[in-house]
Amino acid sequence: MLVLAFYILTFAVGFPANIFTFVTLLGKACRRVSASDILLLNLTAADLLLLLFLPFKMVEAAAGRTWPLPIVLCPVANFCFYSSIYLSSLFLTALSVERYLGVVFPLHYKDRKRPGRAMAASVVLWLLASSHCSIVFVAQYHGSKNQSVDTSYKCYDDFSEGQLKFVLPLRLELFVVLFLLPFAVTIFCYTNFVRVLLSRPNIPLQKKQRAVGLAVATMVNFGVCFAPYNISHVVGFVEKKSPPWRFYALTLTSLNAALDPIIFYFSSMAVQRAMAGVVVALQNKFRVVVGWCSSEVSTTESDGSFT
Repeated sequence: MLVLAFYILTFAVGFPANIFTFVTLLGKACRRVSASDILLLNLTAADLLLLLFLPFKMVEAAAGRTWPLPIVLCPVANFCFYSSIYLSSLFLTALSVERYLGVVFPLHYKDRKRPGRAMAASVVLWLLASSHCSIVFVAQYHGSKNQSVDTSYKCYDDFSEGQLKFVLPLRLELFVVLFLLPFAVTIFCYTNFVRVLLSRPNIPLQKKQRAVGLAVATMVNFGVCFAPYNISHVVGFVEKKSPPWRFYALTLTSLNAALDPIIFYFSSMAVQRAMAGVVVALQNKFRVVVGWCSSEVSTTESDGSFT
Protein backbone atom coordinates (compact mmCIF):
# COMPACT_ATOMS: atom_id res chain seq x y z
CA MET A 1 0.00 0.00 0.00
CA LEU A 2 2.97 2.32 0.53
CA VAL A 3 3.88 2.02 -3.17
CA LEU A 4 0.28 2.74 -4.14
CA ALA A 5 0.23 5.84 -1.92
CA PHE A 6 3.50 6.97 -3.52
CA TYR A 7 2.05 6.59 -7.02
CA ILE A 8 -1.13 8.47 -6.06
CA LEU A 9 0.87 11.34 -4.53
CA THR A 10 3.11 11.53 -7.59
CA PHE A 11 0.09 11.65 -9.90
CA ALA A 12 -1.69 14.25 -7.76
CA VAL A 13 1.35 16.56 -7.79
CA GLY A 14 2.82 15.80 -11.19
CA PHE A 15 -0.24 15.81 -13.45
CA PRO A 16 -1.56 19.33 -12.74
CA ALA A 17 1.98 20.72 -12.58
CA ASN A 18 2.89 19.28 -15.98
CA ILE A 19 -0.42 20.33 -17.56
CA PHE A 20 0.18 23.87 -16.28
CA THR A 21 3.74 23.84 -17.62
CA PHE A 22 2.73 22.36 -20.99
CA VAL A 23 0.00 24.98 -21.56
CA THR A 24 2.37 27.78 -20.51
CA LEU A 25 5.19 26.61 -22.79
CA LEU A 26 2.80 25.99 -25.67
CA GLY A 27 1.42 29.52 -25.36
CA LYS A 28 4.92 30.94 -25.35
CA ALA A 29 5.96 28.77 -28.31
CA CYS A 30 2.96 29.96 -30.34
CA ARG A 31 4.25 33.52 -30.02
CA ARG A 32 7.95 32.84 -30.48
CA VAL A 33 9.47 29.39 -30.33
CA SER A 34 13.05 28.63 -29.31
CA ALA A 35 15.16 25.48 -29.19
CA SER A 36 14.82 25.42 -25.40
CA ASP A 37 11.01 25.63 -25.64
CA ILE A 38 10.89 22.63 -27.98
CA LEU A 39 13.05 20.51 -25.66
CA LEU A 40 11.02 21.53 -22.61
CA LEU A 41 7.74 20.76 -24.41
CA ASN A 42 9.03 17.30 -25.29
CA LEU A 43 10.18 16.74 -21.73
CA THR A 44 6.73 17.73 -20.48
CA ALA A 45 5.09 15.42 -23.02
CA ALA A 46 7.27 12.54 -21.79
CA ASP A 47 6.22 13.25 -18.20
CA LEU A 48 2.55 13.37 -19.17
CA LEU A 49 2.95 10.04 -20.99
CA LEU A 50 4.31 8.50 -17.79
CA LEU A 51 1.51 10.02 -15.71
CA LEU A 52 -1.20 8.83 -18.11
CA PHE A 53 0.02 5.24 -17.73
CA LEU A 54 0.74 5.54 -14.02
CA PRO A 55 -2.81 4.33 -13.14
CA PHE A 56 -1.84 0.92 -14.58
CA LYS A 57 0.98 0.81 -12.02
CA MET A 58 -1.48 1.86 -9.32
CA VAL A 59 -3.73 -1.08 -10.18
CA GLU A 60 -0.71 -3.40 -10.18
CA ALA A 61 0.43 -2.12 -6.78
CA ALA A 62 -3.09 -2.41 -5.35
CA ALA A 63 -3.22 -6.05 -6.53
CA GLY A 64 -0.04 -6.94 -4.63
CA ARG A 65 2.38 -6.56 -7.57
CA THR A 66 0.31 -8.92 -9.74
CA TRP A 67 -1.38 -8.00 -13.03
CA PRO A 68 -5.18 -8.18 -12.71
CA LEU A 69 -5.78 -6.56 -16.10
CA PRO A 70 -5.85 -8.35 -19.50
CA ILE A 71 -2.37 -9.67 -20.30
CA VAL A 72 -2.36 -7.93 -23.69
CA LEU A 73 -2.22 -4.58 -21.85
CA CYS A 74 0.95 -5.54 -19.98
CA PRO A 75 3.51 -4.88 -22.76
CA VAL A 76 1.62 -1.79 -23.99
CA ALA A 77 1.52 -0.16 -20.55
CA ASN A 78 5.13 -1.03 -19.80
CA PHE A 79 6.37 0.13 -23.20
CA CYS A 80 4.84 3.58 -22.64
CA PHE A 81 5.97 3.71 -19.01
CA TYR A 82 9.59 2.71 -19.68
CA SER A 83 9.83 4.85 -22.81
CA SER A 84 8.74 7.91 -20.85
CA ILE A 85 11.43 7.24 -18.22
CA TYR A 86 14.24 7.17 -20.76
CA LEU A 87 12.75 10.02 -22.78
CA SER A 88 12.93 12.17 -19.64
CA SER A 89 16.60 11.35 -19.09
CA LEU A 90 17.43 12.00 -22.77
CA PHE A 91 15.64 15.35 -22.89
CA LEU A 92 17.22 16.43 -19.59
CA THR A 93 20.57 15.69 -21.23
CA ALA A 94 19.59 17.59 -24.38
CA LEU A 95 18.68 20.61 -22.24
CA SER A 96 22.05 20.43 -20.49
CA VAL A 97 23.83 20.40 -23.86
CA GLU A 98 21.74 23.37 -25.04
CA ARG A 99 22.59 25.35 -21.89
CA TYR A 100 26.27 24.42 -22.12
CA LEU A 101 26.66 25.47 -25.75
CA GLY A 102 24.74 28.70 -25.19
CA VAL A 103 27.00 29.80 -22.32
CA VAL A 104 30.41 28.36 -23.17
CA PHE A 105 30.23 29.07 -26.93
CA PRO A 106 27.65 31.89 -27.13
CA LEU A 107 28.66 33.42 -30.47
CA HIS A 108 29.33 30.14 -32.25
CA TYR A 109 26.11 28.55 -30.99
CA LYS A 110 23.93 31.61 -31.66
CA ASP A 111 24.55 31.29 -35.42
CA ARG A 112 23.40 27.65 -35.33
CA LYS A 113 20.59 27.97 -32.82
CA ARG A 114 17.55 26.98 -34.87
CA PRO A 115 14.26 25.46 -33.66
CA GLY A 116 14.41 23.06 -36.60
CA ARG A 117 17.54 21.44 -35.17
CA ALA A 118 15.83 20.96 -31.81
CA MET A 119 12.81 19.40 -33.56
CA ALA A 120 15.04 16.99 -35.47
CA ALA A 121 16.92 16.09 -32.28
CA SER A 122 13.60 15.51 -30.52
CA VAL A 123 12.45 13.06 -33.21
CA VAL A 124 15.74 11.17 -32.90
CA LEU A 125 15.42 10.95 -29.10
CA TRP A 126 11.83 9.68 -29.30
CA LEU A 127 12.89 7.02 -31.80
CA LEU A 128 15.94 6.07 -29.72
CA ALA A 129 13.97 5.57 -26.51
CA SER A 130 10.97 3.85 -28.08
CA SER A 131 13.09 1.47 -30.17
CA HIS A 132 15.09 0.34 -27.14
CA CYS A 133 12.02 -0.05 -24.93
CA SER A 134 10.21 -2.09 -27.58
CA ILE A 135 12.00 -5.11 -26.09
CA VAL A 136 9.01 -5.43 -23.73
CA PHE A 137 6.94 -6.71 -26.68
CA VAL A 138 9.59 -9.24 -27.70
CA ALA A 139 10.34 -10.32 -24.12
CA GLN A 140 6.66 -10.99 -23.53
CA TYR A 141 6.70 -13.92 -25.98
CA HIS A 142 10.39 -14.84 -26.34
CA GLY A 143 10.87 -18.24 -24.74
CA SER A 144 7.85 -17.57 -22.56
CA LYS A 145 6.02 -19.89 -20.26
CA ASN A 146 2.41 -20.71 -21.00
CA GLN A 147 0.74 -17.55 -19.79
CA SER A 148 -2.79 -18.03 -18.63
CA VAL A 149 -4.94 -15.38 -17.10
CA ASP A 150 -4.55 -15.95 -13.36
CA THR A 151 -4.24 -13.78 -10.31
CA SER A 152 -0.55 -14.58 -9.78
CA TYR A 153 0.78 -13.31 -13.10
CA LYS A 154 3.42 -10.58 -12.70
CA CYS A 155 3.72 -8.19 -15.62
CA TYR A 156 7.22 -7.97 -17.13
CA ASP A 157 8.67 -9.72 -14.09
CA ASP A 158 7.51 -13.33 -14.19
CA PHE A 159 10.27 -14.42 -16.60
CA SER A 160 11.35 -17.89 -17.62
CA GLU A 161 15.04 -18.76 -17.82
CA GLY A 162 14.94 -18.31 -21.58
CA GLN A 163 13.40 -14.87 -21.25
CA LEU A 164 16.03 -13.80 -18.70
CA LYS A 165 18.83 -14.76 -21.11
CA PHE A 166 17.23 -12.44 -23.64
CA VAL A 167 16.20 -9.58 -21.33
CA LEU A 168 19.18 -9.15 -18.98
CA PRO A 169 21.81 -8.25 -21.66
CA LEU A 170 19.36 -5.78 -23.23
CA ARG A 171 18.75 -4.18 -19.84
CA LEU A 172 22.51 -3.75 -19.50
CA GLU A 173 22.51 -1.96 -22.85
CA LEU A 174 19.74 0.33 -21.59
CA PHE A 175 21.91 1.17 -18.59
CA VAL A 176 24.89 2.11 -20.77
CA VAL A 177 23.18 3.81 -23.72
CA LEU A 178 20.15 5.48 -22.13
CA PHE A 179 21.42 6.22 -18.61
CA LEU A 180 25.19 6.14 -18.11
CA LEU A 181 26.16 8.08 -21.24
CA PRO A 182 23.41 10.73 -20.86
CA PHE A 183 24.24 11.12 -17.15
CA ALA A 184 27.95 11.59 -17.93
CA VAL A 185 27.16 14.17 -20.61
CA THR A 186 24.78 15.99 -18.25
CA ILE A 187 27.38 16.15 -15.46
CA PHE A 188 30.00 17.50 -17.87
CA CYS A 189 27.66 20.11 -19.37
CA TYR A 190 26.20 21.46 -16.13
CA THR A 191 29.54 21.48 -14.32
CA ASN A 192 31.05 23.68 -17.03
CA PHE A 193 27.81 25.65 -17.47
CA VAL A 194 27.78 26.67 -13.79
CA ARG A 195 31.56 27.21 -13.67
CA VAL A 196 31.51 29.62 -16.62
CA LEU A 197 28.48 31.54 -15.34
CA LEU A 198 29.92 31.97 -11.85
CA SER A 199 33.24 33.21 -13.28
CA ARG A 200 31.61 36.06 -15.23
CA PRO A 201 31.14 39.21 -13.11
CA ASN A 202 28.67 40.77 -15.57
CA ILE A 203 26.09 37.99 -15.04
CA PRO A 204 23.35 38.99 -12.53
CA LEU A 205 23.33 37.10 -9.24
CA GLN A 206 19.74 35.95 -9.82
CA LYS A 207 20.71 34.29 -13.09
CA LYS A 208 23.63 32.55 -11.40
CA GLN A 209 21.33 31.26 -8.67
CA ARG A 210 18.90 29.95 -11.27
CA ALA A 211 21.77 28.16 -13.04
CA VAL A 212 22.88 26.48 -9.83
CA GLY A 213 19.27 25.53 -9.01
CA LEU A 214 18.79 24.05 -12.49
CA ALA A 215 21.97 21.99 -12.22
CA VAL A 216 21.17 20.73 -8.72
CA ALA A 217 17.55 19.83 -9.61
CA THR A 218 18.72 17.89 -12.67
CA MET A 219 21.40 15.99 -10.75
CA VAL A 220 18.93 15.09 -8.01
CA ASN A 221 16.52 13.87 -10.68
CA PHE A 222 19.13 11.58 -12.20
CA GLY A 223 20.50 10.40 -8.86
CA VAL A 224 17.22 9.76 -7.05
CA CYS A 225 14.80 8.84 -9.85
CA PHE A 226 16.88 7.15 -12.54
CA ALA A 227 20.02 5.76 -10.89
CA PRO A 228 18.53 3.05 -8.60
CA TYR A 229 16.39 1.55 -11.36
CA ASN A 230 19.24 1.51 -13.87
CA ILE A 231 21.67 0.08 -11.34
CA SER A 232 19.21 -2.79 -10.96
CA HIS A 233 19.94 -3.62 -14.62
CA VAL A 234 23.63 -4.11 -13.81
CA VAL A 235 22.91 -6.10 -10.66
CA GLY A 236 20.45 -8.28 -12.56
CA PHE A 237 22.98 -8.95 -15.32
CA VAL A 238 25.65 -9.96 -12.79
CA GLU A 239 23.32 -12.12 -10.67
CA LYS A 240 21.50 -13.58 -13.72
CA LYS A 241 18.13 -12.63 -12.24
CA SER A 242 16.07 -9.55 -11.46
CA PRO A 243 16.95 -8.22 -7.99
CA PRO A 244 14.03 -8.32 -5.55
CA TRP A 245 14.27 -4.55 -4.90
CA ARG A 246 13.89 -3.67 -8.58
CA PHE A 247 10.15 -3.08 -8.13
CA TYR A 248 10.82 -0.36 -5.54
CA ALA A 249 13.56 1.21 -7.68
CA LEU A 250 11.06 1.38 -10.54
CA THR A 251 8.63 3.14 -8.21
CA LEU A 252 11.15 5.95 -7.67
CA THR A 253 11.32 6.66 -11.41
CA SER A 254 7.77 8.00 -11.36
CA LEU A 255 8.91 10.73 -8.95
CA ASN A 256 10.69 12.26 -11.93
CA ALA A 257 7.35 13.52 -13.26
CA ALA A 258 6.80 15.47 -10.05
CA LEU A 259 10.37 16.85 -9.89
CA ASP A 260 10.63 17.98 -13.51
CA PRO A 261 8.39 21.05 -12.95
CA ILE A 262 11.18 22.39 -10.71
CA ILE A 263 13.51 22.15 -13.69
CA PHE A 264 10.91 23.87 -15.87
CA TYR A 265 10.78 26.71 -13.35
CA PHE A 266 14.54 27.28 -13.47
CA SER A 267 14.69 26.81 -17.27
CA SER A 268 11.90 29.04 -18.56
CA MET A 269 11.10 32.67 -17.82
CA ALA A 270 7.59 32.04 -19.19
CA VAL A 271 6.98 29.37 -16.55
CA GLN A 272 8.40 31.65 -13.84
CA ARG A 273 6.10 34.51 -14.87
CA ALA A 274 3.08 32.19 -15.05
CA MET A 275 3.89 30.76 -11.64
CA ALA A 276 4.33 34.24 -10.20
CA GLY A 277 0.91 35.16 -11.63
CA VAL A 278 -0.67 32.15 -9.94
CA VAL A 279 0.96 33.05 -6.61
CA VAL A 280 -0.26 36.66 -6.86
CA ALA A 281 -3.80 35.50 -7.73
CA LEU A 282 -3.83 33.13 -4.75
CA GLN A 283 -2.56 35.89 -2.46
CA ASN A 284 -5.31 38.25 -3.67
CA LYS A 285 -7.99 35.60 -3.11
CA PHE A 286 -6.58 34.92 0.34
CA ARG A 287 -6.75 38.62 1.20
CA VAL A 288 -10.35 38.77 -0.02
CA VAL A 289 -11.31 35.78 2.11
CA VAL A 290 -9.51 37.16 5.16
CA GLY A 291 -11.13 40.56 4.64
CA TRP A 292 -14.57 39.00 4.29
CA CYS A 293 -14.09 36.93 7.45
CA SER A 294 -12.86 39.99 9.35
CA SER A 295 -15.89 42.02 8.26
CA GLU A 296 -18.23 39.20 9.29
CA VAL A 297 -16.61 39.03 12.72
CA SER A 298 -16.85 42.81 13.13
CA THR A 299 -20.53 42.75 12.10
CA THR A 300 -21.27 39.96 14.56
CA GLU A 301 -19.50 41.80 17.41
CA SER A 302 -21.31 45.06 16.63
CA ASP A 303 -24.67 43.26 16.59
CA GLY A 304 -23.87 41.70 19.93
CA SER A 305 -23.03 45.05 21.46
CA PHE A 306 -26.55 46.37 20.68
CA THR A 307 -28.37 43.43 22.27
